[in-house]
Amino acid sequence: MIIKIEVDSERAKSIYKMTLNREKFIKALEITQESVTIITENYYEVILELGTVILFTEGLKATGESAHREIIDYLGKINIMNPEEVSISQDLRLKRNYSLYEGKQINKEYLIQKKSRLEEIILKLRKAVEKRLNKIH
Repeated sequence: MIIKIEVDSERAKSIYKMTLNREKFIKALEITQESVTIITENYYEVILELGTVILFTEGLKATGESAHREIIDYLGKINIMNPEEVSISQDLRLKRNYSLYEGKQINKEYLIQKKSRLEEIILKLRKAVEKRLNKIH
């Protein structure tokens, strides 16, 4: 459920900085079968955190069991992500959930095939975040 809150610019900025650090971490790692799950989970976290920042800058917050799914859907609803990007991000969410909650390793080929699209999505979200953060200074 997405609920109304006060705009939280400080929290938004703090989470945004975390996404930058997370991206540096991802880029420093070589994709191997041993590292692919960790890298993939971190791509997901960057997308989710950027979505969370967007919500915070709009005075919104996702809560509850479906919060992550709703954040991604919201980004499509407000036309920050197109339907294909929403689909890729939802698929990534499911892969991350299987790895996190069921211990399933993510296949190296999955990330090799999706990496450039994930980076494009992150860049698009990052631009949307920076635009919003500049407005609420």
